[in-house]
Amino acid sequence: MKKKIVIAGGTGFIGHYFEEKFTNLGYEVIIISRQSQHLSWTDKTGIVQALENAELLINLAGKSVNCRYNEKNKQEILHSRTETTHILGRALLACKNPPSLWINSSTATIYRHAQDRPMTEATGEIGTGFSVDVAKAWEKSLFTFDLPQTRTVALRIAIVLGKDGGVMEPYRNLVRFGLGGVQGSGNQMFSWVHIEDVFRIILFLQDNKQLNGVFNCSAPHPITNREFMTQLRQSMDRKMGLPSPKWMLEMGAVFMRTETELILKSRWVVPERLEKEGFQFGFPTIETALQDIQKS
Repeated sequence: MKKKIVIAGGTGFIGHYFEEKFTNLGYEVIIISRQSQHLSWTDKTGIVQALENAELLINLAGKSVNCRYNEKNKQEILHSRTETTHILGRALLACKNPPSLWINSSTATIYRHAQDRPMTEATGEIGTGFSVDVAKAWEKSLFTFDLPQTRTVALRIAIVLGKDGGVMEPYRNLVRFGLGGVQGSGNQMFSWVHIEDVFRIILFLQDNKQLNGVFNCSAPHPITNREFMTQLRQSMDRKMGLPSPKWMLEMGAVFMRTETELILKSRWVVPERLEKEGFQFGFPTIETALQDIQKS
């Protein structure tokens, strides 16, 4: 019987990447999505059948946070994360032979705005505000399940960088149009991770069967926004870039129907647990990551 994995919410940037990589490894990949060509979230029986005898469940589901935080969007952001997690947990309980590992995405935004020191799993301070409340509720919805046959992992994912989607295209457009200077003060920390390393972390957690709980999914060398924009301009051979002060970003965020938190919050997150367990990053520095991403 062909080995299989299930990716919930697997139609976005990260999900597409995972689907291709696991397919190339010989897996049957089943996607749970609201899109009609995939297994529907309303098909509870189908979800149980998909999970039966699967090796791995990865949950990436959740409405994009790249929107205005009005009450309607806030409810959808929260509900789309916690309810899908509950659906998956109940389905796993109904399986005779469930996957041995469930990896649920979380977010590095769970930590406070930090410019004084890095946040680790052991010593990081949980922040406050809407985004943090969502992250806490999301992780709680995962860890409330008692699953004797399935390890559970919450991946606190930093900003994911890769070639074909995610945040790279908007940032590259800023540089192309001469706006690739600092955003805000430029001193806010920028925690990031290359998408290939996210995939390799999944495989690492799958292989190391003693691991569970919370892991920071971020490169070991976070940088400031100023350093990131400098490195990005250099990789695109652009010497100059106009800065975007906070007031300009706030005006632009209203126009673009998003929130400045996505740019101005200082995320200083390091992958202490992964490194202690022996994981080796393929792209540990922003220079190596951008060199790979900018290759044609």
